[in-house]
Amino acid sequence: MSPRLNWLRPVALIVVIAAWLAVGAAGGQTFGKLSDVQENEASAFLPSSAESTKAAELQSEFSPATSLPGIFVVGGVTGEEDLATVQTFVENVVATPIHDDEQGRTIGDVLSPPASEQMPQVVPSEDGEAALVAFSVDAEAAEEAVGEGTLGTVVAEQIREVWAEQDTDLEGHLTGGLGISADLTAAFAGIDGILLVVALVVVLIILLIVYRSPVLPFLVLSTSVIALTGAILAVYAMADADVITLNGQSQGIMFILVVGATTDYALLLVARYREELLRVKSPYTAMKRAWRRSLEPIAASAVTVILGLLVLLLSDLKSNSALGPAGALGIAAAFIAALTLLPALLLIGGKHARGVFWPAMPRYVEGSAAADDADPSQGKGFWPRLSRTVDARPRRTWLIAAGGLLLLSAFVPTFKASGLGQQEVFTVETDSVKGTEVLEAHFDAGASAPIRIFVPEEDADAAVEATQEVDGITETYLLTPSVAEGAPPGVVPNEEPVVVDGMVEVVAVTEVSSSSNEASDIVADVRDTVHPLSDEVLVGGSAAEQLDTRETTQRDTLVILPTILAVILVVLIALLRAIVAPVVIVLANILSYGAAIGLSAILFNWVFGFPGSDPSVPLLGFVFLVALGVDYSIFLMSRAREESLEHGTRAGTRRALAVTGGVITSAGIVLAATFAALGVIPLIFLAQIAVVVGVGVLIDTFVVRSLLVPGVISDIGRHSWWPWHKRIEN
Repeated sequence: MSPRLNWLRPVALIVVIAAWLAVGAAGGQTFGKLSDVQENEASAFLPSSAESTKAAELQSEFSPATSLPGIFVVGGVTGEEDLATVQTFVENVVATPIHDDEQGRTIGDVLSPPASEQMPQVVPSEDGEAALVAFSVDAEAAEEAVGEGTLGTVVAEQIREVWAEQDTDLEGHLTGGLGISADLTAAFAGIDGILLVVALVVVLIILLIVYRSPVLPFLVLSTSVIALTGAILAVYAMADADVITLNGQSQGIMFILVVGATTDYALLLVARYREELLRVKSPYTAMKRAWRRSLEPIAASAVTVILGLLVLLLSDLKSNSALGPAGALGIAAAFIAALTLLPALLLIGGKHARGVFWPAMPRYVEGSAAADDADPSQGKGFWPRLSRTVDARPRRTWLIAAGGLLLLSAFVPTFKASGLGQQEVFTVETDSVKGTEVLEAHFDAGASAPIRIFVPEEDADAAVEATQEVDGITETYLLTPSVAEGAPPGVVPNEEPVVVDGMVEVVAVTEVSSSSNEASDIVADVRDTVHPLSDEVLVGGSAAEQLDTRETTQRDTLVILPTILAVILVVLIALLRAIVAPVVIVLANILSYGAAIGLSAILFNWVFGFPGSDPSVPLLGFVFLVALGVDYSIFLMSRAREESLEHGTRAGTRRALAVTGGVITSAGIVLAATFAALGVIPLIFLAQIAVVVGVGVLIDTFVVRSLLVPGVISDIGRHSWWPWHKRIEN
């Protein structure tokens, strides 16, 4: 080896590490800014073609002054003394200065209308057991940055603080859009901190167990963290430029994807590197061979996941379509870091590079059992024994595995994915949820955010009459100038409705909260009732937005699922140079997905007691499980093809299962554990994604990749590689 090459190698390693450290420094500064470019309102994710979106555009012409409704509800009221306590509370709220507000405003100044024009009124319930106060905040002012949050969030927190300071035993809660938004903000606050910390700690513990080394786990973990900072830089730039619409859920999932994928790729590369260190003296030579042999399966894995995520761009929901490029950028960063930064870190010790494996350092021994032609399936470990068992009875093995998966898949129809109301999205009981419960018990809960129906002027009376007949509607009236200014309906007798371009607005109040799943079902009934009146009729409101989100997700599912399967099949065909084996893998992953959804349904319905599921959970679960789950089959089958070219299909599959079993299982456990970290965020959506992907990855790791796929391939034999199977002897 030339002296020049000896000199260039450490310099190149230092340059690579320095470049990634620069990325890490820049990404670290951007880390806390991601929340500044998030958009967590459901209405922001609907397509422009959605009926509720069109209705919202028309509503802005009827009521230009929009507000974020805040409903403070008090339970346990027994008389005038309690109502006086609530009135004192109102006076204290409107006079409270807003924290960190540079303009020196009070809460009363940002209400809609301002307290100086109209003091919020205490409204007792008909049963006399509760009271409510509307603290609606001007929508534009609510988005202003104040301190480390938004004005709307700060105001919500202060209203709750003022109530806590009242000398009373009454039960008071802030709900409505203002309260729910504040609780969602508090839930998402954990994404920037606790979620990432929990994920990294879990991965570190697993890596310490896998490697039994105090050094190597930190090198792998450092690679994951720096890859994440690179992804953050790219995603922030795209969100800041309005190229994508980022929300808190997408951000959390992206974090998990990057950490999990980087660790998986690192596990595969390190395992191959360790193999080569047993065969050659030079760490540089060992890394070169390991890198070259790992490149194809890791690249195929990354391309599969990236393309699978990019298929989400076909989604009409911006929340899903934004997750596509955000996740794809994360996987790309994981792929590049695993194949550049990690090798540099592993080799920085030069001829002493084996020390990263200390104390179990792989040592080269001339003529040892680590020779290239040694059969790893003849060892005494668990995976060699399993590989021999599968090889001995392949058909029985895959039939039993498939039968178990089919049994779990039988529970798929019990998976409830009709949607969740806004008060049902939390895994913990929040103040807004408690407020909604009190509101629904004593008031017409839908009054704060009613259904809004826009019809031609000549159809106004017919729309009012038809809507009144819909089950779940308690009150229906036309929007008049006095009502638009905040007066109760009918306060001005015989007042003409507001007319905009020949259209009028009919307001329908539901007996349940507009944020509930039941309200969306009522919207569907209202649409069925009023749509026959005219082609121009539009039905909107927050409940309508939830309904449109559910229907859009159902449409996305029909488009995205077959597209992802087609993309993955093409990638597998290109990687394995075969058609039969890729078809087997895709069918196995579909079966694995069905088993994961079935098992998740059992857990959701009878263990966790979830009220339901967001419609996008099965869709995103499919994307992650099929795209990520196929990775393990790629790692297995790429090695099986490599071995089959020399030893035949059955022997090659047996050897591949024996040598990849440990590393792929470790990778599966790491990925399942990182997704499980999503459970620390108190949102049902993320908890359910964590469960679906977690159990799905484990099923894929321990059943599909360990038993089903190798069993089927061994049973079929060399025809698994058809139509290019003639290169395989048997």
